[in-house]
Amino acid sequence: MHSMQKAVVNRNGLLFFCAVLHIFSYRFSENLYQYDMIVITGGAGFIGSAMLWMLNMLGRDDIIIVDTLGLAARGKWKNLSGLRFADFIPRDQFLPLLESKKISGITDLIHMGAISATTETDADLLIERNFAFSKRIATCCMQQNIRLIYASSAATYGNGASGYTDDEKTIDTLRPLNMYGYSKQLFDRWALRNGVLEKATGLKFFNVYGPNEYHKGDMSSVIFKAFRQITEKGCVNLFKSHRPDYRDGEQLRDFVHVRDCTAIIAWLIENPAATGLFNVGSGTARSFNDLVNAVFTALDKEPAITYIPMPEHLQGGYQYHTCADMAKLQQAGYRNAMTSLEAGVRDYVRNYLASPEPYYDLYRHTTNSGNS
Repeated sequence: MHSMQKAVVNRNGLLFFCAVLHIFSYRFSENLYQYDMIVITGGAGFIGSAMLWMLNMLGRDDIIIVDTLGLAARGKWKNLSGLRFADFIPRDQFLPLLESKKISGITDLIHMGAISATTETDADLLIERNFAFSKRIATCCMQQNIRLIYASSAATYGNGASGYTDDEKTIDTLRPLNMYGYSKQLFDRWALRNGVLEKATGLKFFNVYGPNEYHKGDMSSVIFKAFRQITEKGCVNLFKSHRPDYRDGEQLRDFVHVRDCTAIIAWLIENPAATGLFNVGSGTARSFNDLVNAVFTALDKEPAITYIPMPEHLQGGYQYHTCADMAKLQQAGYRNAMTSLEAGVRDYVRNYLASPEPYYDLYRHTTNSGNS
């Protein structure tokens, strides 16, 4: 191997070793935590690690991360390497510790850990991870007086025939289009039936985009995929419409920057009276054409879009329109403005995707935490 190649391999190996060392630098012992702690399940994932960054920016690092990292080559561990936290507990070890009360001092549990792939076909696995696991988490939180904030999904709304209003009274009228959405709906209904939502908060995330999503593969945002396609071949592929009332590329989504999502969660931590189900979106429906054009603009390039047939296995469960009704959250007291699509895409592309180090990092992007 060439000497320079060896140096790169050694450097990457050292970086990974240091990251692993950082993650496991705190050994867990019984009743270790005796003060206010925050737990983030799925804390190495997209929204979870962005939430860790947000809390760090607010001066908090008394945080326990619960997750699995998978293969090192997938890069999920990189979401954590520039952030601060007190401990990392593997997912399978966490519930026994929580249920046996061997972790003390938890005030808030942000439950983002779940299977997030809308295309997952293993129904039993979705029930195990998204429903059964979440029930055990919620039960512990209720018994131990821990504030629970968990991830639901806009996928629970199905084709939108019953609207996109986050009123618990309409929950039984919703008909998700895929098993992922049903697994989230199932937990929402259980939480409502068992009084969990009187003390906890479920967040129906719409189409979230932003830094730290790079490990998600096919489930990453269209912005990330478009950026890669533009830089690799100069054009972007979008699905054709298979409905006569929508032109190609004019399918509508509510795209929301992950920074807006984490700002809402941070507000909820400070406002525990805000319980129940809440939508988390921008409150505006925009087309995929708008989205991709914003990426081209951020790169100072002329748009070049090719429309391709939608795979048959996606057509039956495809949402043509989503838009979050944000009135309930606003009525609860949340007043922050949501990031516009153009500003959010510009920030994401220029300050992160176009950077050699695109992750949320306390020691980089310190001047780029807003729009540019």
